[in-house]
Amino acid sequence: MLEEAHTVLRRDPVMAELIDRHDPYVEQDWDEYERLCISIINQQLSTASAAAVRDRVFELFRGEVTPEAVLDAEDEALLGAGLSRSKVEYMRNAARAFRENDFTREGLADHSNEAVVDSLTEIKGIGPWTARMYLLFVLEREDVLPLGDLAVRRAIEGLYGDGEEMTRAEMREVAERWRPYRSVATRYLWADYEAE
Repeated sequence: MLEEAHTVLRRDPVMAELIDRHDPYVEQDWDEYERLCISIINQQLSTASAAAVRDRVFELFRGEVTPEAVLDAEDEALLGAGLSRSKVEYMRNAARAFRENDFTREGLADHSNEAVVDSLTEIKGIGPWTARMYLLFVLEREDVLPLGDLAVRRAIEGLYGDGEEMTRAEMREVAERWRPYRSVATRYLWADYEAE
């Protein structure tokens, strides 16, 4: 899939340059629940702050962040790792949802992107942004464009709008040339934004 995506994306000279410069596919192999927790941790935090909290949370659980472990953990330990009270609640809500429903790649394989977003956003603390991160990173859907993400918008403005503010409609127009691999393009946008 990546080879085919690169062929499509390289038609855009800006994206071709990003592909040559970055490798956004080097990351740990987190399971579905862990990845959802990472997205919860990342909500409204800078990349550096989110990474620091994530590292402390994973250290607390000795690298095994499971629904059972999160439900059994003491509040003080989770707060001590840097989570806010609301994020502790959200991770626990997600843990209960994972015990009751099949949110695995296999369990959601037949669901449309919209159906996945609808299911996930029923969990208190999981909004559309977090659900789209799940589509992109966990389910590895190929054509997700998360314009609700500030870094994605800033990257598009910096690369395609000379740093000037762009409307979401203008951003969607730029992203049309990346179809059907807008998720892959998004990973390169993040990689470039975070490298600044």
